[in-house]
Amino acid sequence: MSDSVKLRETSGLKDCDNDQFFVDSRGRAAQSLLERHMNRIPRISIVLPARNAAGTLPAALGSIRAQTFVAWELVAVDDGSTDETHRILSSAARADARIRVLSLRPVGIVAALRAGCEAARGEFIARMDADDLMLPERLQRQADFLARHPRIGVVSCRVRYGGDRASQAGYAAHVDWTNALLTPEDMALRRFVESPVAHPSVVFRRELLAQHGGYAEGDFPEDYELWLRWMDAGVRFGKVNAELLVWNDLPARLSRTDARYRTEAFYRTKSLYLARWLKRHVAADRAFWLWGAGRVTRRRFLALEADGIRFVGFIDIDANKLGRARDGRWVVRPNALPDPARAFILVGVAKRGARELITAELRRLGRQEGRDFLLVA
Repeated sequence: MSDSVKLRETSGLKDCDNDQFFVDSRGRAAQSLLERHMNRIPRISIVLPARNAAGTLPAALGSIRAQTFVAWELVAVDDGSTDETHRILSSAARADARIRVLSLRPVGIVAALRAGCEAARGEFIARMDADDLMLPERLQRQADFLARHPRIGVVSCRVRYGGDRASQAGYAAHVDWTNALLTPEDMALRRFVESPVAHPSVVFRRELLAQHGGYAEGDFPEDYELWLRWMDAGVRFGKVNAELLVWNDLPARLSRTDARYRTEAFYRTKSLYLARWLKRHVAADRAFWLWGAGRVTRRRFLALEADGIRFVGFIDIDANKLGRARDGRWVVRPNALPDPARAFILVGVAKRGARELITAELRRLGRQEGRDFLLVA
């Protein structure tokens, strides 16, 4: 652990500001049950980075302490906060010995996540953010899932959107989309569209960090890069078909304010792993076509050519583009494509609702997702 990390561990059960003492389902204090777990290695380590999160942190901590699963530890990483975050975390640690606080100088989300994962002792690591809420059965349901499915390395869950659907319709639609991906096959197949899981909803086996590496620092979204890298290595993702997390969408959320989460960073990250997937799964004698002849779509995906994926042409339904050359390649209608044995299609149109219409058309033409085409936007 780096010199910038100061580990604070306290013990004892006392009342905590803005928090609730754990009470079992029959209303009796579960102090003896908690004490039996406090001196044991926890089954689940919850890693929660926080910077200036005093406004939302008490509710997040309360939702953790209300879990029906008690064999957890919370590794709370204070990433150089200047508000009351550290005081809130220290108070919580004094009240519950399962809570440990790492105090860092301001190092950023990736370094904070790395420090938390390094300090974690549990068999499983659960992610949690300081502005979200766990539903009471989250840890129990996800631990049970991993116990029943030893070949699954990462388990997520459906999440409840905690924002204004009217003003943030795009993000709300993303939540609905992730919630519809429930099987390992669907999440693997659709991973090049967007991240198929909500970052704070996942629980993963700690051994994956040693096997495939953990969070990487760079000009990219750290969670999406990690999921793509682990899936590329063969890690299977599962999802509990229940809402177990409230995923709050606040104006100051990091993915809205940090340049690493801009759209172009997502496309650049996915292109690297998409090229690897295509080389492994598409026969060398099949030509690549890109559905979407617009300038923005072409720019986003022609970067694949640096990795050896060259498009022979583009597909579109816009009459103004048909029969014209774009970047030296022709634009054709969907029904003018070669037969599936000689063509593989990447669907790069990101307009809302377009994916569903294009998928329906390609299926009508006898093409199968994953075998003959892939959704990538």
